[in-house]
Order: sequence, then C-alpha cells, then structure tokens
Amino acid sequence: MKVHSDHLSVTRIDPSQKGEHMLTSRAAAWAAVSGLAGTCMIGISFAINPGPPAGASGARLTAFGQQHHDAILWGAWLQAVGPALIVLFALALVVLAGATARLAGWMTLFGAATLMTVSLIEITGYLGTLYTSPATMPGTSLALIHAVQHLWLIVAAPALWLPLGLVILGPAVLPRVLGYLALVLAAGYALAGILTLSDLTVPAAVQVSAGVIPALWWLAAAGTLLTRARQAPSAAGLPSAAAAAGHGTA
Repeated sequence: MKVHSDHLSVTRIDPSQKGEHMLTSRAAAWAAVSGLAGTCMIGISFAINPGPPAGASGARLTAFGQQHHDAILWGAWLQAVGPALIVLFALALVVLAGATARLAGWMTLFGAATLMTVSLIEITGYLGTLYTSPATMPGTSLALIHAVQHLWLIVAAPALWLPLGLVILGPAVLPRVLGYLALVLAAGYALAGILTLSDLTVPAAVQVSAGVIPALWWLAAAGTLLTRARQAPSAAGLPSAAAAAGHGTA
C-alpha cells in the first residue's frame, strides 16, 4: 500500500522482502560520512604529495623521492583508502535506490571495481618512485603513473559516473540534478580521454579539473544524503529509497 501526500511517501512492504534492497537511515548516514571522509582524504593526499618536476632526470627523481619520502607515503595511503570510502558511498546509493538488480546498478559495481583497480595501480607507481634499485625504478614508476592517468580518463571514471548517474535518476535518493551532473562528468571524462590521448602526460589543467569538479560533486551528494538520512526514521527495515529521501513508514 502506498500513501502519498505533499511531504510524505510511505511504502508498506512484506518483512520477508527485507534484505539487500534495505538500509536503515543510520546505515545511509554512515555511508554519507564515508563519502565525505573519502573525498577529504583524496584532497589532502594531493595537497601533501607534490608531483616531481616535469622532465626530471633519474637522479633528480631519486633525490625528489628521498626529500619527500614521508609525504609520498602518506599521500599514497590517503589516495588508496579515500577512493575505497567513496566507492562504499557509491554502492550504498545503488542499494538505497533499489538498483541492485538493475543493469545500471551492476555497471556501477563494475565501474567502482575498475576505478579502484586503476587507482591502486597509480598508488603502486607512487610507491615505486621511492625505490632506488634498480636506478631506473623511479623513472619507470613515474611513466606508469602518467599512463594510468590516461586510463582514468578513458575508462575508469566514465565507467563509474555514467551508471551512477542513471541510478540517481531513478528513485529519489538524491536530487535529480546530481544525476544529470554525473552524466555530464562521465561525458567530460570520456572527451578528455580522447583529446589528451596523444599526450604522454595528461595536461595539468585537465588533472586539476578532473580532481576538483568531481570532489565537489561527492561532497554535495554525500552532504545531501547525510541530511536526508538524519531526517528519516532510524528504525530498521525502512524501504531503502524512501529512507534516503527522508521518507518514513506507516
């Protein structure tokens, strides 16, 4: 039975149907906190982990790694854990939207796995720059980082943003404008991947844009979900999409 009013949309469900499509408002709130924390961690990682100078020789790269050893290690740690927390938030949106059995939901899972894989490869490159034996290791690792940044634009980011946008355009888990913006981001990443394909190094302006704009989206999405989850009843067994949208059960 569904009851509609200006401010409330209530859904009664069979308790036997509670499961993978259900989340309490508390779980939704923690997922939102995960998204906020992950985004902040990535921002901090970029701030404390300066990239090596462009065109640096092998000896200069080695010296750079020794000089910034701790910053690179902590930056790598933050950049490895941060995306994992963001992926948790993204997958929570899939569950909240009841999209675990939809193609968009499965493709979001695929995109999240692809993004994490590419991210961890990039982190491997950062850690590799700290090794001084063999002597070519820092330069090889830096080249790996540049190559992976292309993969991020070409496949990893679009593979997550496109299906996630479609998921958000379904049930009212988040404002639909965020779904449309996610689709725009997917298209932007894909276009940037094509336009920079002939560049061995992704231009700095593209790297900055690809980091700052999505971060604002994650902060807005996670903040919105946290607000809605806090307004929703905390009883277990709430319909996931309704709970995230600030709805209750009756």
